[in-house]
Amino acid sequence: MNKTQPFNIVIAACALAVGLLGLGFILKSAALDVKGMERTVHVKGLAEMEVPADTVIWPLQFSDADNNLEKLVGRVEEKSDAVVAFLKLHGFSDEEISLGSQSIIDKQAREYGGENQQFRYIARSNVIVYSNDIEKVQHALGAVSQLAKQGIAIVQDNYETRIQYLFNGLNEIKPNMIQEATEKAREVAMKFAKDSQSKLGKIKTAHQGQFSISDRDSNTPQLKKVRVVTSVEYYLSD
Repeated sequence: MNKTQPFNIVIAACALAVGLLGLGFILKSAALDVKGMERTVHVKGLAEMEVPADTVIWPLQFSDADNNLEKLVGRVEEKSDAVVAFLKLHGFSDEEISLGSQSIIDKQAREYGGENQQFRYIARSNVIVYSNDIEKVQHALGAVSQLAKQGIAIVQDNYETRIQYLFNGLNEIKPNMIQEATEKAREVAMKFAKDSQSKLGKIKTAHQGQFSISDRDSNTPQLKKVRVVTSVEYYLSD
């Protein structure tokens, strides 16, 4: 074996290693140059729509009190029947009406209750309307005072008895709203590109924000405002 062969092999290996290192450095520099030349703009587009609620939940709560539990229970049942009759008179079907929770409080059983109580038992009962006819509910609301003439006072001023107006048609309006938000984001990006003397390129990334549904205002909870924000990142070029 020639004595110079091992030395030549070592030289060749060293040259190969140096070459690979140089190639790696060149590729890294090229990647950094490309990254440095990459320019993007990040914009957001907003879409809003006002829609009427399509579902309403109306709890009609009333209370009564007596010292005779049996009489109290019978009277609460009579009042529940009267509330149901009132609702049917205003066009609600059996499927739209349901009896909610009922509770009876024995004041004498309370450790912290006072001794001088006018009535020992207090009962609370609910009749609940679940309907897709908002107009029918509005009409019945205007006539609910008729129940007071029958000795039935409907509670309407606390959290448990508040009327809930819902909108369940989000899936039907989603595509158009996303398209509108994306178009508005593109308009903003095009203006930015024009102001910076650039050309708007393709989309790099896009993110659809969450849809939100809120009351239009506190006085008209039956009208809803649907809102979505889309975030889009575009490439820019000279």
